[in-house]
Amino acid sequence: MIRLGLRLSIAGGRESLSRLILIVVAVAIGVGLLLATLAGLNAVTKQNARYAWLETGYRGSDASAGAQGRATTAGVEPVWWRLRADYFQGRQIGRVDVAATGPTSPTPPGIPALPAPGQFYASPKLVALLETNPAGELRDRYPGTLIGTLGAAALPSPDSLLIVIGHRPADLSHDPRARLERRISTTAPSRCNGDCAPGVGTNANGLVLILSVATAALLFPVLIFVGAATRLSASRREQRFAAMRLVGATSAQVATIATVESTLAAVIGVLIGFMLFLAMRPLIALIPFTGERFFTHDVVPSPVSLVVVAVGVPIASAVAARLALRRVAISPLGVARRVTPAPPTARRVVPLLAGIAELGYFAYIDNIGANTHTNTTLEAAVFLGGVLLVMSGLVIAGPWLTLLASRLVANRANRPAALLAARRLEDNPQAGFRAVSGVVLAIFVGTCAVGIITTINAPAVRSHEVGAYATGTLVDVLAGPDRLRTGTALPASVTTELDATPGVTGLAVIRDQPQPRPEIRPSGAPPGGHVFHAFQQVVSCAQLQHVPALGRCRAGATTAAIDPDYGGGFELRNHRTMAETTWPPSRLTSSRLDALPIDTVVVGTNSSSAAVEHARTVLDAAYPTAFAAETISEIHADQSRLLRAYQQLANVVILTSLPIAGVSLTVSIVGGLVERKRPFSLLRLAGTPLATLRRVIGLEAAAPLFITAAASIALAFLSAQLFLRAQLGESLRRPAPGYFLVIAAGLGAAMLVIASALPLLRRATGPDAARND
Repeated sequence: MIRLGLRLSIAGGRESLSRLILIVVAVAIGVGLLLATLAGLNAVTKQNARYAWLETGYRGSDASAGAQGRATTAGVEPVWWRLRADYFQGRQIGRVDVAATGPTSPTPPGIPALPAPGQFYASPKLVALLETNPAGELRDRYPGTLIGTLGAAALPSPDSLLIVIGHRPADLSHDPRARLERRISTTAPSRCNGDCAPGVGTNANGLVLILSVATAALLFPVLIFVGAATRLSASRREQRFAAMRLVGATSAQVATIATVESTLAAVIGVLIGFMLFLAMRPLIALIPFTGERFFTHDVVPSPVSLVVVAVGVPIASAVAARLALRRVAISPLGVARRVTPAPPTARRVVPLLAGIAELGYFAYIDNIGANTHTNTTLEAAVFLGGVLLVMSGLVIAGPWLTLLASRLVANRANRPAALLAARRLEDNPQAGFRAVSGVVLAIFVGTCAVGIITTINAPAVRSHEVGAYATGTLVDVLAGPDRLRTGTALPASVTTELDATPGVTGLAVIRDQPQPRPEIRPSGAPPGGHVFHAFQQVVSCAQLQHVPALGRCRAGATTAAIDPDYGGGFELRNHRTMAETTWPPSRLTSSRLDALPIDTVVVGTNSSSAAVEHARTVLDAAYPTAFAAETISEIHADQSRLLRAYQQLANVVILTSLPIAGVSLTVSIVGGLVERKRPFSLLRLAGTPLATLRRVIGLEAAAPLFITAAASIALAFLSAQLFLRAQLGESLRRPAPGYFLVIAAGLGAAMLVIASALPLLRRATGPDAARND
């Protein structure tokens, strides 16, 4: 039977060979995209793991080491370690200052040994920047001589900007931010617990949720596509196998032949799909899932994923073939008895309602996002479970919605094409929805992502109105232990050099004034007197007028009380930008103001890269804080880094799922034409015009597409609202007009795909197709 099945598949005539080739091509594309999806998501995890060594010195990375980690440090001399964040032209630079205390001090990955005092290693991309930019804008920040480049083991991305600078132990031992460490962290940010390096990689709170939702969003359309491919010409094969039963073949023999035929196509398709994926790997590596591209060797699915795809797709094809023969197995004449299946009922919406109910419960009753003690894995499982339930519920409820659409079309039909299309949809709404299910899911995923991102980004929208201020205003916040050492006056060298820098327009020094709050005191504090627990920030009006990004003073005032918000999209809580704000006057005189400690130094520039970077270099030399001076736009980008990771993945999901859905729709439409060519041929012989049949096919696809797409959009917005309410306490904001244009373009493209298959109708419905096989 196996040999016969192989022979029928390959030498069974032009139709069999064409069907085999079509299934092979469809499965190959689906498997290639499936592997690309799994590889891309695995690359995100691998990239995040390459940040592990930058977690050195933080307790969250030591938590996973335990007794084994402590045992490996026996006899190891410590290393002084200080991690800092620098910036250049909007990109973050990771700077690590080290000082070995002996020959056995631990060495980070990517370099053969710790750099000696006056030496440093840098990543290849940073070396290129050092060599191609003026020294005053970048090179002067890093003392010493370049002795080599960091290897790939230390680089999360080929574009990473990292530098490791050597010092003497005495240089770092007095720095409150330097730590004495005996081991280099191997804990990825995603597994860091508690005290983690700020701004390094993606922690578990973001990575688990991002990967889970993105995996589900990408895999659903791909799996639907593979399923559509394996179901090609199912009815035609049923008829052929029924004929074999009538001439004496047993059900087991027919099942074996069908399994061999489907498995052969699937195996060939899987092999070609693997080759297609290997060819796509360099292109996948260029896609910035997390904002940075990948190393090509990281773009590979996990071993388990490879086995599941290689084995699972052929098995799924064999199972699909067996299920397609259920009527043949009952009786050789089972295929001829065309009985209309029972129509789908409203019970199909139960899973959909369950998913909405779960998201609603955690958004409005349990409020899981506001609970800081919630387990991250549990939180990810909750939202992933809800999203999967909604997506699955949409697929399950789709046939019922299609049935409603068919009845709506039938009630309003005033032409034969509309009535024929409505009755055919009502006869088999499952098949009608199956053709458009990939597009519907792609619309759901894209709408949900756009709704969430639009809402989170809303506070930053107005920053575009003052973009020159945001990109040209440099802010150096002297927080933590650095504030205690800043004193009350800027070094003369700083003001002199900034004044001489072309493009620098002004300088403002924001200072801290302790504020008494008698109504709030620590437990056990004696009655009476003041409790100094807060600071008011004040600034000179003479300086403020040269830095317009911060706002302005009232007429006649010499000092002002200021409450800036640099990271909130340049927008204050009253929805006014800082530049539009008139600050209330302070009671301090200029002389008393100058005696207060410095909190923040703000430099205004003309937004040129040369002015910004030269001013940053000057401030870096004077105040080597944990975070170098940043422009307001860089601060906002830093604080929305996780959001940008969401946005990048959302873009990838949308741009990937829509083409997959389009191809899936094409396969389904073509497959439907092939399976129904005999009924259509009989209609043509009976006098039905070809144009009428084309309208029937168009309406059969358009009715479920538009009805279920509308339901998908509504459910996506509702899911986004529940997610935003649970995680951020926000309400959904209306997307920009561009979203509606994209949806219209997507639906228009789907209709073009349907129209592109219509020319096949003439060839597929000739007189020969009306004969019984």
